[in-house]
Amino acid sequence: MTNRILILGALTGALLVAVVPMSAAQRDVGIMDPGEAQAQLERATRESQRAQARSARLARQADAASEAAEKTAREAASIAAQIQRAEAEIAATRARFSLARTDRAAIAARLAERQQPLARLTGALQTAARRPLALSALQPGSLKELVYVRAVLDSAVPQIRARTAALRGDLDQVKRLEQSAADALEALGQNEQTLQSRREELAELETRQRLASRQARGTASRQAERALALAEEARDLDGLMSRIDDAASLRAELASLPGPVMRPASLGNGRAAIASSTPDPAPSASPTTATAPPQDFQLPVQGRTLAGFGALRESGLRSTGLSLGPVPGAQIVAPASGRVVFAGPYRGYGRIVIIEHAGGWTSLVTGLERTTVEVGDSVIGGSPLGSASRQDPSITLELRREGEPVNPLQFLG
Repeated sequence: MTNRILILGALTGALLVAVVPMSAAQRDVGIMDPGEAQAQLERATRESQRAQARSARLARQADAASEAAEKTAREAASIAAQIQRAEAEIAATRARFSLARTDRAAIAARLAERQQPLARLTGALQTAARRPLALSALQPGSLKELVYVRAVLDSAVPQIRARTAALRGDLDQVKRLEQSAADALEALGQNEQTLQSRREELAELETRQRLASRQARGTASRQAERALALAEEARDLDGLMSRIDDAASLRAELASLPGPVMRPASLGNGRAAIASSTPDPAPSASPTTATAPPQDFQLPVQGRTLAGFGALRESGLRSTGLSLGPVPGAQIVAPASGRVVFAGPYRGYGRIVIIEHAGGWTSLVTGLERTTVEVGDSVIGGSPLGSASRQDPSITLELRREGEPVNPLQFLG
């Protein structure tokens, strides 16, 4: 029986293990609330899949492009989508790690609760095992106690086996979660390397773009000066958007005017020449009447929603855009094709970019820490605009139709 006691004591004692503490690298990753981590995992997985599909589509378009400028623009947009995919993968990996650590902590708490009675039983078994059988026979009452101990063992052994089996299952799950966390950390390192590589690739491409476009900077400089003048005259961001919308309407009206009338070869035929050169009456609709929303409209960055369209702001006014909380330093892209009419810092909004789209649509992106576009640049949907702040980033997107804010979510594919 002594051997049996020793075996049971060793068996239960072997299961009374301490949970290995987190390493420094694991502590740096951080632990999130389980609900938040699960939501981030699902969101980041969707964002990664969308970014991958977008990158593949833009890469195919770049291969098919015949003009160098269009090819370069689509290559840059494809790389920006790859950057956003890497950022989403990093967010998903952090969420997986956090979930694994949370589950592991819950199992550790259950283990600690189950280990307490086993620890006491192990101590009693080891004490009984140290008493020699001959000594128990010589001491008064020892044989009776020995019979009692034997009866207790017969009833306790099945319970011990059941509990140790459950503990083994929990310990096996702890090992699996430890491996899952280790795999997540390894994937995190790989994704961070991929992200850095893509950023360097995009920076090199942007440098080539700037060098190639220097010859056209004369007109762009004049456009930038006019944009800065509008910004100085506007009292707030809404005022700036209104002035830019007015300027866009004026450009559209000027573009719709007929060209100069050619002088007729014969003055006698002047009336006929003038009549023939007069364009057909313009349609009743205004030249800036908004048409369908911009094609392939997308969010400029992925992240959790901080404020939805129409949400009540601290000022008491309703939000006219959508505010997102991306990862620090996230890549920001153009929501759709268009022309940059403003790019730079503006009165407490960080750096902003305003893009004029076809058909009377305008989009505004605020909260950038760095911008990589200039006034007058033509962009396509997904073209890199810059990057978010590295501390508590908040990016806001506004979409306007003929100056009126609309909810951008209704135009997402």
